[in-house]
Amino acid sequence: MSHEPRAVAPPVDAASNRPVPFSFEIYPPRTAEGLPALYETIRVLANTGPRFISVTFGAGGSTTDRSLAVLTHILRQTSVPPVAHLTCVGSSYAEATTVIREFLDAGITRFLALRGDPPVGVGEDEVALGDLESAAQLVQLIDRVQAERSPYREREIPGVPGAAQVADGDRVEIAVAAFPNGHPRSRHRFEDIDALLAKQAAGATSAITQLFFHPGEYLAFVARARTAGVAIPIIPGIMPITSPGRLRRVLELTGDPRPKALAAALESAGDAAAQRAVGIAHAARLARAVLDGGAPGIHLYAFNNHDTVLAVLRAAGLIPEETTP
Repeated sequence: MSHEPRAVAPPVDAASNRPVPFSFEIYPPRTAEGLPALYETIRVLANTGPRFISVTFGAGGSTTDRSLAVLTHILRQTSVPPVAHLTCVGSSYAEATTVIREFLDAGITRFLALRGDPPVGVGEDEVALGDLESAAQLVQLIDRVQAERSPYREREIPGVPGAAQVADGDRVEIAVAAFPNGHPRSRHRFEDIDALLAKQAAGATSAITQLFFHPGEYLAFVARARTAGVAIPIIPGIMPITSPGRLRRVLELTGDPRPKALAAALESAGDAAAQRAVGIAHAARLARAVLDGGAPGIHLYAFNNHDTVLAVLRAAGLIPEETTP
């Protein structure tokens, strides 16, 4: 069977007939036995023409091998650029440099640089800091490692033997996280904007937000960021919430206020199919509203399932109804 990457047309906004970039986040399976099912999901997602597919990275590098396996599969078997999540909590410069080099050597040149959470069972106060303390420092390190690997490029000058034109080396693209409702560890309202400015100054080329439930949360955050001087694209991250249990887990992790209307709709929906329909409709409305408000694209948290996120894109008018796997 041929595994040649399939050429796909860019996604088009059915309402405006303009291309709308979208992307997906997936995570490596717990065991290697889960890879074939994930690779089928990747095939289906890739065939819709996303701008990229990002792959998460376990706390403390606990899934490095499987993350790299998934990233290289995307790179070699699809035409979609993979984005590698990297975290720095509990990691030294030497350890992080080794991982960055491993990813770059495999051909991965796009990253999402995160501070990350402590490994399971390790509290915030127990995390060893002092080497890599922030996502901004990780951004700088990724840039530096790539600059050492590819400091410049030379091109021969026709007709001038022995002469060469020197240009900058190959650069990497580095996204960072943004938090429309504030990070759980934020000490004051504007600390997240300050952190985003620091990441931009360090070399970040874009930002992807954590999930939010109301379009105004994203749009107000972007307005505050722009006023403060953040110029990089800020892509809204949207998570389809398809059950009351998933909503509870998300709120425990983020500390966000409970979205009363969505929670009530999920709880009164009845069976799983009805709850899924509620979550898809909510995510699609959210996507349309932020796009109408000027968002540069949409990033969807896929939970390693293609059906739900593709249903969201169809409901939002971003891919045709007849799109099939």
